[in-house]
Amino acid sequence: MLSVAEVGRLFDEDTRKAIANGLCVTCRAAKLLCGKPRCPILVKYDSMMKTQPLIDDTALDGSSPPGVFVGRFGYPKVFVGPLIPPVHGDTEVLDTPENWIGRTLDEIVGFRSQLVRGMHRTHVLDLDGGGRIVDLTRELALSTGATDVEARFSRKPRGRLVLDEDVQPFGPSAPIERFDLGGYRVDPKLDRAYSDTDLRAKPAVVGLYRDGIAVSKIQRAFSVGAFGLAKNRRFVPTRWSITAVDDTIGKELRERVKANPLINEVRVYEAIGFDDRFLVVFVPRPWRYELIEAWYPNTLWNPLGREIVMFGDHEGYEGRTEYASIGGCYYAARLAVAEALERERRQAAAVILRETHPGYLMPVGVWNVREHVREALRRAPQKFGTPREAQAYLATRLDIPMDRWIKTSEVLKHVLFQRALEDFGWDG
Repeated sequence: MLSVAEVGRLFDEDTRKAIANGLCVTCRAAKLLCGKPRCPILVKYDSMMKTQPLIDDTALDGSSPPGVFVGRFGYPKVFVGPLIPPVHGDTEVLDTPENWIGRTLDEIVGFRSQLVRGMHRTHVLDLDGGGRIVDLTRELALSTGATDVEARFSRKPRGRLVLDEDVQPFGPSAPIERFDLGGYRVDPKLDRAYSDTDLRAKPAVVGLYRDGIAVSKIQRAFSVGAFGLAKNRRFVPTRWSITAVDDTIGKELRERVKANPLINEVRVYEAIGFDDRFLVVFVPRPWRYELIEAWYPNTLWNPLGREIVMFGDHEGYEGRTEYASIGGCYYAARLAVAEALERERRQAAAVILRETHPGYLMPVGVWNVREHVREALRRAPQKFGTPREAQAYLATRLDIPMDRWIKTSEVLKHVLFQRALEDFGWDG
């Protein structure tokens, strides 16, 4: 595999300028700010990430984790279908990012490159009239665990690992002509939400989360149109469903958190993975939230830069009305923060400082942010009496000087330089 620096030398001049100006860190393939029809960085990676042929045939049978994928290109006519590895047994880990903390990038790539994607084009509204492939894709998405699948494709699957900033990677793909499921069991909680066509999508999603269903499973079911009023149901591209579920659950938790008393001290939590460092700061103030990212040169979205590129998004007590420019990772991390505060029945202002070093070579999906922030918040924090003391500690854990973080941050400026009524003993 080529390094990110070597990848950088493959770009045309316009793309090199966009990367050098930090445009790619802001865009991360989501907005195509460079004006090109596809992200040049991901196109180059796609051309290099050829995997060993998994099957040399148009037939495949294996145990789906279960996994499905709904594309976005060509919307509202999109490709839907199963994700199938050429192995049998308990394959659930291949599509369960909640279980990937502590794994290496190579291990994640190894998991995901096994998954062959079957592609069947359908209109997003054709949930009931889309045919047998559509019906079975939905059944698979609602399954409790690994499900045996037999599939036939119109050609041999092409061997590439598909990369995306928001979605977990997956392996080769091919148009699917048919597939059948072996013995499987639909998750009864997912099935109840699917069967209730008078239940709106938001309470369905929140209710399933409250019932202990993993976020990744809710996202999978959401993508196949399993929730909401009957007339509103549709397929949702996987990358959109991930952020929609993160956002929906995060907002619900945030409103509950805002009714709780403040924490009693300043806290700093930490987790590191994939050469990606996450520092989470809780301050005893009413709800505020911010995610700031710093991308070093020779990292995925800054392969040609000579300087560290930093930017972030934030919200105040009432939330935000515009989609975060930083993308889906904003909502993934917010879910993790609100989840931890609600678990403790406390309230705080939260700032996440993400320092991404050159070892972060490829996009693996926003689960990386959600699960690493979750991991940080499961650990015991460092505790401080004042934000200034926490600031001094952060300076020992981050390579970038604190004054750069503070200059970029709205929430840190607020807690460090504006005295709140709480500082004078007022508790509302």
